[in-house]
Amino acid sequence: MRRPALSAPSRARVAPSRAAVDYPDSDGKRMAENDAQLAAILYGISVLRTHYAHHNDVYVSGDLLVYYEEGDPRMSVAPDVFVVFGVEDRERMTYRVWEEGKGPDFVLEVASRSTWREDVGPKRAVYARMGVKEYWLYDPLGEYLRPRLRGYRLVDVGRYERQPLLESVDGRLTLRSETLGLDLWVKGGEMRFRDPVTGLDLLGHREEHLAHQAAAARAEAEAAARRQEAASRRSAEVRAEREAVLRRAAEARVAALEAIIGGKRD
Repeated sequence: MRRPALSAPSRARVAPSRAAVDYPDSDGKRMAENDAQLAAILYGISVLRTHYAHHNDVYVSGDLLVYYEEGDPRMSVAPDVFVVFGVEDRERMTYRVWEEGKGPDFVLEVASRSTWREDVGPKRAVYARMGVKEYWLYDPLGEYLRPRLRGYRLVDVGRYERQPLLESVDGRLTLRSETLGLDLWVKGGEMRFRDPVTGLDLLGHREEHLAHQAAAARAEAEAAARRQEAASRRSAEVRAEREAVLRRAAEARVAALEAIIGGKRD
């Protein structure tokens, strides 16, 4: 969501100064302007990190300063959510394109009042020149972008092409990412990444925790139901055994009486 330098990266790399160049790890700007924007950013970072947790050559981050011109710390941008394939998955204070050997492959910007114009303008140009394969924008409040979800794919050097957006009858908007191999759907203020292979949404930490709790509760309820069923079955068996004993005793008494009556007649 942060504002980038307004000029796109130049083709010719700026020669580093002989003096040490300081690349700050913060621009002093807050991550989000409202809860809806914050929730979308945190969800995107969280679920993509979890999705690629077993890949040590996929780096997922967000709200991190990305420097794209060596020697010029003014040339930076801080994507809300981004993914880089083919670099080490490790903690970083900043991301420097010339050191890593490449820029992000996927970027998602979450629009806000102060940034949406830059998201559709200067940032788009910066990301295109950086070689970001897919650049997506999402407006959680639905106040700045129409439609609230947009996707662009790099088709030529420095040129993006709008990706097709699917809209279902219930108003859900869906984009498919060739880069991530995932879908992203939004409806109202809800945003979810989905695995098109399994058809399941990727869950954030809190959602996973709630899902585990719900699964544990269901498992306990099922176990309790099985215990109750077993107890009821055993109770029925005991009752049946008792009734059988009483029936045999009654039959024995009847037989004894019949024998006594028969003896008297004789």
